[in-house]
Amino acid sequence: MAGKPPASDPVQDAPEVSEPQHSAVGLPAITHALRVSQQQMGVRRTALTLLRVNQKDGFDCPGCAWPEEDKRHTAEFCENGAKAVAEEATLRRVTPEFFAAHSVADLAGRSGYWLGQQGRLTHPMYLAEGADHYVPVPWERAFDIIGEELTALDSPDEAVFYTSGRTSNEAAFLYQLFAREFGTNNLPDCSNMCHESSGSALTETIGIGKGSVLLEDLYKADLIIIAGQNPGTNHPRMLTALEKAKAGGTKIISINPLPEAGLERFKNPQTPRGLAGGGTPLTDLFLQVRLGGDQALFRALNRLILEASSSASGTGSDAVIDEEFIREHTHGFEDFAATARAGDDWDETLRATGLTREEIDRALAMILASRRTIVCWAMGLTQHKHAVPTIKEVVNFLLLRGNIGRPGAGVCPVRGHSNVQGDRTMGIFERPAPAFLDALEKEFGFAPPREHGLDVVRAIRALRDGQAKVFLAMGGNFVSATPDTDVTEAAVRRARLTVHVSTKLNRSHVVTGARALILPTLGRTERDLQVGPNGKSTEQFVTVEDSMGMVHASRGRLAPASSHLLSETAIVARLARRVLGDRSHTPWEKFEKDYATIRDRIAHVIPGFEDFNAKVARPGGFTLPHAPRDSRRFPTATGKANFTAAPVEYPSVPEGRLLLQTLRSHDQYNTTIYGLDDRYRGIKNGRRVVLVHPDDARELGLADGDYTDLVSEWTDGSERRAPGFRVVHYPTTRGCAAAYYPETNVLIPLDHTADTSNTPAAKSLVIRLESTHRS
Repeated sequence: MAGKPPASDPVQDAPEVSEPQHSAVGLPAITHALRVSQQQMGVRRTALTLLRVNQKDGFDCPGCAWPEEDKRHTAEFCENGAKAVAEEATLRRVTPEFFAAHSVADLAGRSGYWLGQQGRLTHPMYLAEGADHYVPVPWERAFDIIGEELTALDSPDEAVFYTSGRTSNEAAFLYQLFAREFGTNNLPDCSNMCHESSGSALTETIGIGKGSVLLEDLYKADLIIIAGQNPGTNHPRMLTALEKAKAGGTKIISINPLPEAGLERFKNPQTPRGLAGGGTPLTDLFLQVRLGGDQALFRALNRLILEASSSASGTGSDAVIDEEFIREHTHGFEDFAATARAGDDWDETLRATGLTREEIDRALAMILASRRTIVCWAMGLTQHKHAVPTIKEVVNFLLLRGNIGRPGAGVCPVRGHSNVQGDRTMGIFERPAPAFLDALEKEFGFAPPREHGLDVVRAIRALRDGQAKVFLAMGGNFVSATPDTDVTEAAVRRARLTVHVSTKLNRSHVVTGARALILPTLGRTERDLQVGPNGKSTEQFVTVEDSMGMVHASRGRLAPASSHLLSETAIVARLARRVLGDRSHTPWEKFEKDYATIRDRIAHVIPGFEDFNAKVARPGGFTLPHAPRDSRRFPTATGKANFTAAPVEYPSVPEGRLLLQTLRSHDQYNTTIYGLDDRYRGIKNGRRVVLVHPDDARELGLADGDYTDLVSEWTDGSERRAPGFRVVHYPTTRGCAAAYYPETNVLIPLDHTADTSNTPAAKSLVIRLESTHRS
């Protein structure tokens, strides 16, 4: 039997702390996943639902975007995937009666954890201007309200259309089509806050903003480098792939400021060794880099590779660099090589990285012994001011030895949310390529706007400055995901109307414009029936794209949480009909009734989706083309893969200050908080903790268990404060600290962003610790 939601917020003022763990998953992960699932769904529903996750005839996990092998396990999910499914398939309900009992002010005083635990939204809800409670509203009236506000705008660019990564390909395509027919490219999305830096760097250097490896490449690699990523919490099924690679002889280097249990040792719950034995050690070399030191590290490795190549020249030994690949397929090598060779200040390199020369030399030996190398990364590389040049340096590193466009080698940015890559493929982007807009115009017969729109940070500024007045969100939890919490919330409250298409309650529903709507939608787990022209209900499916460019179908099987829910696709189609009216010749009603018709039009617009319906009918779906991977063709401005030669940067920290990174706990997925523990890091019953190296803490006069305020210092002299954090002595890199978001998003200045990509630089915040009291 499912449990009831918490009646009150749990007390978090005394987190319990123990030693961090040195292995991940195993029996505790199974136990925890099943306990959470049964609390949310009950025993029978848990069994029926979890056995359909990531199956070829089932639904795609609403959690991470890690791909599946062709042959699936019976249980093809991880602990955090089970939590994500349980929270969506929960038997708990948020009804109109709930909103009648709780004012918006009451809900705004609750934690994100409490809000999320209340269950699934069941009815469209409306907050009138000046009202203090949401009330139920008919769907048609909700669309009228949105239509009234949108059509009253002086310009379409006063509207913002935000997208979260879980939105399906079909819904995302319709959403961007609607926004562009309305007249704006204001299509910010969660990619702006995570892998935008990857897309910016990869598009310029290899011509496509996606990774170049497939799952089977991991098993062919001699060496996998994992930089700025914690797969044990954020992509747990990746550990299975790494274990399989290790069994084939692959070596692994992990680069991170924090030691992470999942990269130390993996206890595979699908094997006896994982359940009852010691599991599999994964990392062969751990480089505990200083926050923001990755570019300096890869530049040093590149310099050493070039030096090794010069030493080996004429000796008859195997070539250190791939001269033929460089000559035939790359551009800019000489400028890059000259810059790399000139940067031989080892004192600065060791200061920037926090490493020793011996550690870097050990990494070099492993690199030179590898013929096939893959580099994987996530937010630890993408959320710095110099994130884009850092990733370009990773590309330089791979290009030197010909490690793009051959089996077992390449770039592997690991995406976080289930269809975040697919949404971008479908056109959710504020800076669309002219070729995409040309194809859209040809297919649908209207002239899309050509001026670039607003990304997340620019959208917040526009709301703050009164230049944007209507905010629509297709999923997500915008105010909790974004930086500078106080600024963002004040900006959102200036809007005339805020609209959220959601499955569950979150903080963005209680930080509202003058008017607000919550539109409840179907989840991935639920059956999607649409009434066709013949009056009969026909089951629909949607598609998603994983982190490696595989597109496949997703079919929910559960009955909807409420008869009042609409699918995301239906919501967009009906809204477009209401707002655009007769000026649109797009068959919105047809799209709503039959998603195959949407896929037919996608096939005409987006390369790689030709014969979309036929391809996706195959079990497991299909792989999108990738020119650098498939044929070593690089669709860049030069027609080749581009070496780059940016100056090395790294954060500077004044004496008495620390460099803070924001991160997730293990009981968390993005802004969704499943629980108050971080099992692998030894934290229990609380989230307001700051992880500090014991020597740094002692120098600052802080004992383990003391309480402190975190105060960020920005270049304009402004300060931001997050109060009441328990100090935890932890083996992080000297000079660096870590704490969980969204609680620490308040510390990130809105203007503290990555160059080029404009991604919030959440991994390099200069802070001071102000002691408040001792435990």
